[in-house]
Amino acid sequence: MKAHVNTLLIAVAIIVSTITLSDAIITRYSIDNGISVTGLGSRDFVSDLIIWQSSVSARASNLKEAYALIENRKQSVKEYLVKKGVKSNELEISSIDIEKEFQTMYESNGTSYSQFIGYKLTQRISVESGNVDVVEKISREISELIDQGIEIVTESPLYYYTKLSELKVEMIAQATADAKLRAEKIADKSDATLGSLKKATMGVFQIIGQNTDEDYESGGSFNTSSKNKTATITVRLEYKAE
Repeated sequence: MKAHVNTLLIAVAIIVSTITLSDAIITRYSIDNGISVTGLGSRDFVSDLIIWQSSVSARASNLKEAYALIENRKQSVKEYLVKKGVKSNELEISSIDIEKEFQTMYESNGTSYSQFIGYKLTQRISVESGNVDVVEKISREISELIDQGIEIVTESPLYYYTKLSELKVEMIAQATADAKLRAEKIADKSDATLGSLKKATMGVFQIIGQNTDEDYESGGSFNTSSKNKTATITVRLEYKAE
């Protein structure tokens, strides 16, 4: 009976000492490693700059005729854009690209050769404007020029935000405040006191289109295809715990 009691006392002592040691390890870990948290900053915004590109083309058997055609078509596009609300200083017109065109011909014996058939001239017209809605509308209606016999190819508009630097600063402040609040809650729940800040690290800056299935990328995403966007950034803070 005495031996049984001694064994029980030894077991209890081991359990107590184990619990005490565990508490000491947890406490020491918290003090040595502190509290690390990640905060999030997020903003929805609407693009305030649009860049839209299109190109006109003309074909003719001789270069002089091709130049006259493309000049006429370029002028028609400029007049159309200005009439629709684009300002002259928002237009940029590139130099003309000249391409010789050939057609594959066949002899009666089946052999083939290339025959020169004329020139194709192409000129790019770019619009860069802060009047996003107007240019966006024009980009959808530009096919009206095709009905006038003008060979024009358009690209999808690109959307940007000119106050991105200011927005980023606001988001960093938001993410930092969010991280600090998380750290304070963790310290409070752990019966610890939040000490001084040891380290702050900014995460990847991401911009994706609203209501899209875009994924965040490890190196950061920068959406230019959506007018309405969402920007996010993370901030990681490491505090001492006392």
